[in-house]
Amino acid sequence: MRKPLVAALSVLALAGMGTAPAVAAEPAAAGVGKSVDTDTVTSVVHDLVTSTTSAVKQATSPSPTLQAVTLAGTVSLSNCSGSVIRFPNSLDTDPALVLSNGHCLTSGFPAPGQVITNQASSRTFGLLNSSGSRVATLRASKLAYATMTDTDVSIYQLTSTYATIKSSYNISPLTVQDTHPTAGTAITVASGYWKTLYNCNIDGFAYRLKEGDWTWKDSVRYTSACNTIGGTSGSPVIDQATGKVVAVNNTGNEDGESCTVNNPCEVSESGTVTVRQGINYAQEIYNIPACFTTRNQLNLSASTCTLPKP
Repeated sequence: MRKPLVAALSVLALAGMGTAPAVAAEPAAAGVGKSVDTDTVTSVVHDLVTSTTSAVKQATSPSPTLQAVTLAGTVSLSNCSGSVIRFPNSLDTDPALVLSNGHCLTSGFPAPGQVITNQASSRTFGLLNSSGSRVATLRASKLAYATMTDTDVSIYQLTSTYATIKSSYNISPLTVQDTHPTAGTAITVASGYWKTLYNCNIDGFAYRLKEGDWTWKDSVRYTSACNTIGGTSGSPVIDQATGKVVAVNNTGNEDGESCTVNNPCEVSESGTVTVRQGINYAQEIYNIPACFTTRNQLNLSASTCTLPKP
């Protein structure tokens, strides 16, 4: 996993590359995942050049079914990507939710075993339309849930309802699929930070995915075409056939190392360790809807809720 971006405008000026994505001046923690790396000037330029190349590739060779998937409903964070989501039983009058990664928190990475719930937050998110234009700034009222244990997820509750967002900006939320994703599914990783769509398939699932001090269960593994980069952390992974969110993008093995930061390894049920350099991963979210009740309120004590608890 990668370190969040603090500022890249001066780097871009030196590199002659034009403008950078809008970045809020929020504190950010160093560490893991597909948030944006700012270890060095070189790393920032590398990520930006790679992103530009990827965007051009996506535009010139789109998936045959990509017309069903756009950037509408995705959001840009100061250091990551995300999306406005709803659950199958959410109502238009409910406060809207934003999905991203646990490692994208501005307060630092949750430690192994740590779960954060219902913490006051005023974090802002740039809401994008289908073409990737920023149409609004949404604001959180609280961080409803965040953890990096078993999964890598953060869910913010907004001050706006789905109905308000729809009436004001004609943007609908993305619906979370509440059943386990399927290998072979054609997917799009939609990055609000980079305003880029990555198209590939679900290659399979890792029984355990270990990176540094963190371990995630039943992670989604992409085929190699989804070459996600820093800043794509928290992107919704969208089923191209249904338009539903089946996972949240979070990491990839960059250097071929085993089980280190930026180099997750797969651990089988028997303990066999497999390293797949250049392959990227996401965390499943089908179990999240069971943990939210009326008006999109978190209820970890629900009988069918399996999310880690504080």
